[in-house]
Amino acid sequence: MDLPVTGECRLLHTCEMCEHNNDTDCKADHNEHNRWIVNHRMNDVKFKIIVGSNKGGVGKSTVTTNLAVALADRGYKVGLADADLHGPNIPKLLNAESVRLKSEDDGIIPFETKNGLRVASLGFLIEDPNMHIAWRDAVKYDFIIELLGNINWGKLDYLLIDLPPGTGNEQITIIDFIGEVDGCIVVTTPQDLALLDARKMISFSRDSNVPIVGVIENMSTMACPHCNEDIDVFKRGGGQKLAEELVLPYLGSIPLDPEVALRSDDGEPLVLARPDSPAAKAFLSLADNCHKFLNPEESLQP
Repeated sequence: MDLPVTGECRLLHTCEMCEHNNDTDCKADHNEHNRWIVNHRMNDVKFKIIVGSNKGGVGKSTVTTNLAVALADRGYKVGLADADLHGPNIPKLLNAESVRLKSEDDGIIPFETKNGLRVASLGFLIEDPNMHIAWRDAVKYDFIIELLGNINWGKLDYLLIDLPPGTGNEQITIIDFIGEVDGCIVVTTPQDLALLDARKMISFSRDSNVPIVGVIENMSTMACPHCNEDIDVFKRGGGQKLAEELVLPYLGSIPLDPEVALRSDDGEPLVLARPDSPAAKAFLSLADNCHKFLNPEESLQP
């Protein structure tokens, strides 16, 4: 085949995965091509949404997974990109740890769940899930490009990107390569320590010109299994107060429900396993609120 000698390479995979990526065969501008292919993939996605918290341990991956499943359950075409490279837990949450992705001429085919959710994660490449990932930023940078550009996401209504904790290399690279992120969903728990870090994610999003879809309070009030009275294990209402203080939409609260943990460990998103449970209804309501924010001209039908 005739390979380009300028930056105008249009092969449908990233330079890092290209068999012609050497000094003899190809003189293309690798950075230009990688940016082109990410843009090519993202042009087929209506809404690109990052989900962050800046803090670990607030249930962000669980929220992102159930939100993605809820949107797919509403009939939308949804993709889920696991960008938490040091803790790629999405495969575990979907009972897909044994999945290995396949490569075709037009890119890598994402894993697809029974309800049509398309998923890509570093977890699909790791033989031993107990193995740690110790990568410098340059390698993280390359993998983020693979995640966005080498995965053949196809046409989607939503691509949810599960961010790692913090506001560092992964977040900056994702926003830089996508170019126009449609929104950020901020996940927090009610206590002041989590809210402090949520403020940092909000500040980062605003500085990065990413619209904030809203704030979610996870692990909110728990119903006592004996008397059914509410128990505020981690306080209550911090997420809503934060949203009101910073003039942001409040997308709702997810109750602290042991069933969420049990179903997550079993790889069954609660939205599918127990759709009538209070937590599953909260996730479905969250999906409705997100859709209404991004589509103000529509009224989402259950």
